[in-house]
Amino acid sequence: MMNIQEFYYKGKAKIRYLIYNRNFGKKWFPFLYASYWHMRLQRRPPKERYENYFSARPNPGAGIGHQMANWIAGYWYAKQFGLRFAHIPFSNSRIPYTKSSWESFLGFGEGEVSLEELVKEKGCRIVRLPMFGGEIEADLTMIRRIIRSYTNKRVVFLAEQDQFYREQYGVRSMIQDKFFHAPVQRGKLLYDQKKGISIAVHIRRGDVTAVSDNPNITMRWLDVGYYQRVLTALLKALKGLEAQIYIFSQGKKEEFEPYFPFPNVHYCVDMAAEETFWHLVKADILLISKSSFSYKPALLSKGIIVAPEHFWHGYPDSEKWIVVNEEGEVNERLFDISLKLLEKGTE
Repeated sequence: MMNIQEFYYKGKAKIRYLIYNRNFGKKWFPFLYASYWHMRLQRRPPKERYENYFSARPNPGAGIGHQMANWIAGYWYAKQFGLRFAHIPFSNSRIPYTKSSWESFLGFGEGEVSLEELVKEKGCRIVRLPMFGGEIEADLTMIRRIIRSYTNKRVVFLAEQDQFYREQYGVRSMIQDKFFHAPVQRGKLLYDQKKGISIAVHIRRGDVTAVSDNPNITMRWLDVGYYQRVLTALLKALKGLEAQIYIFSQGKKEEFEPYFPFPNVHYCVDMAAEETFWHLVKADILLISKSSFSYKPALLSKGIIVAPEHFWHGYPDSEKWIVVNEEGEVNERLFDISLKLLEKGTE
């Protein structure tokens, strides 16, 4: 049951969202932010006195893939604007500074100064920034001018909720290092190297359907036939090497069985989220869905990634990332170079 404090912060966030949603994209949108007027009304540039911070809040009302996208955007833009990064923990609550189990599981906060510390102990003030286009120079110039106008004050610049950063792989090596050095025990894997190559397949179901009036739902759907075509080509490319296939989904086993008449198929339906995430990261080969939940393990993975062509985040230019057309047959030769890297055991 929601307590009064949670109700207050949730209601406050809802009001902000409604105001934002009605005005975003309009030319006066930045006028809603005190930081914009602080910059506009400043008569002369202040003397630089402080090294300030940038942060982005992982959306507590969203899944962990979405939250990681928020966190990554904050880290990326902090570097782009020449600011230090302030960490906000992963949470399922609107109450500030609360933490979910994902906070320790991911380990992203290790070695980072927290927003809570900066506000409560260092006396920093939070300054909200307007949403901006990461590839729109006029927007970036505006944000830089706002940041410059505060150089004589101790502040943490807070990005608007869900500030977008498309090329999430820009911080890939850093988050890999954090994840694999996190002081946490993550549990035993189902994979057994003695039984062959592990192929993890994430099929997004539960929150998406093939037929919907909402384009945001249908764009996230991948037909089971897509996975069948990819696996058929992949197994041919493996040229008889032993492989174990693990299907991770919230769908039903009966829905998938007719499409996967392959040997050694294991159905891991309704597995706990953290356990699923860990398995996706550690698979030798990972077939991702149109889902932030499987895209983020792919960024952390050191194995081979097979990804659908159309997705809202970018893919790194790497021989270990294979981008597949979602329609039509898949040529097994597409996997040749990546599988050679797998045989060599390169990272």
